[in-house]
Formats: sequence, C-alpha cells, structure tokens
Amino acid sequence: MRAAVCGRRWYAANTLPNREALASSQLLRQGFEVYFPKRRKTVRHARRTHERIVSFFPGYLFVSMDLSVDRWRSVNGTIGVRALVMDSERPLPVPAGIVENLREMTDELGFLHRVEKLRPGDRVKVLDGPLADMIGTIERLDGNHRARVLLDMLHGKIPAVLERIVLSGMTI
Repeated sequence: MRAAVCGRRWYAANTLPNREALASSQLLRQGFEVYFPKRRKTVRHARRTHERIVSFFPGYLFVSMDLSVDRWRSVNGTIGVRALVMDSERPLPVPAGIVENLREMTDELGFLHRVEKLRPGDRVKVLDGPLADMIGTIERLDGNHRARVLLDMLHGKIPAVLERIVLSGMTI
C-alpha cells in the first residue's frame, strides 16, 4: 500500500474545454490556491487578427492542497473542472519544484514568459500552430513578443512573423 502524501503540494486539475478561467475563479471562491498561467495568442479570422488570452496549458490548471486537511474531493465537483489527475484512489502530485519554477517565470498578471533568450541569428524550431516542427533562423525580434523568422521551406527561406512563445532555440 502506498504511503499517503502529507503536506501542501501542487496537483493538476483537468478542466472542461476553454473553461480554465471559470474553474480557477470557482476554486479561488472555495479557498484553494490556484496557479493558472496564461499567454497571449494571435487569432486570425476573415483577414483580421486580434489577440486573445488563453491558457498556457490548455485543459489544465494547478491547485495547491494538503490532502490530509483540505476537502480535495470538492475540486472534482467544481464548475469548469473535469477531474483532478489521479493515481488510482488519490490525486497525483505534480513533481516538486515544477510549479514553483513556472511561477517564477509568471508576471503579476498571470502571463507565463519563457526564460529562453533568443537572439537574431539563432536557429529555432516552431513548437505550435500551423508551422509546427518547421526550422528557421531568427532575423529580428520586436517588442511585442514576436520574431521574424526565416523558415527553411520550399528549397529556400520564407519569412514569417511568429510569437516568441512558440519558438524553441536549437543547439547545433
């Protein structure tokens, strides 16, 4: 039999689609400490672009609890929450230090900013979106968290302006 996890730890809660903010506010009303990191996402529709605020981890947020004290089962009945991530009968704690490190990279408004420092000339891989897994070189960075990247495609270099959050530096 597994030993019970004692003390305050972070646990992942799976949320209903696009209901992370609702679940977060409901959990806060119940007195739980919640970590809900966000990011800005540029959305294009009908030749128009606008920026939306979305979850950094779509479908998940983190709840701090002490299983021996807190009524953790109430999390599963919270509006917007599908269920806590479980290990058979009990919630599965997030490995120690993960949420704490993420919180250090989060600003006062709840936006998570990757610490990775990108510079012009760096080789990068696109992590998300329609250009995911493409490789390119940063041509320039702007002050709006975007980068102009020359993507290696079609036997040439094709320029694209991408959010820095979707870029990961590559070691050569």
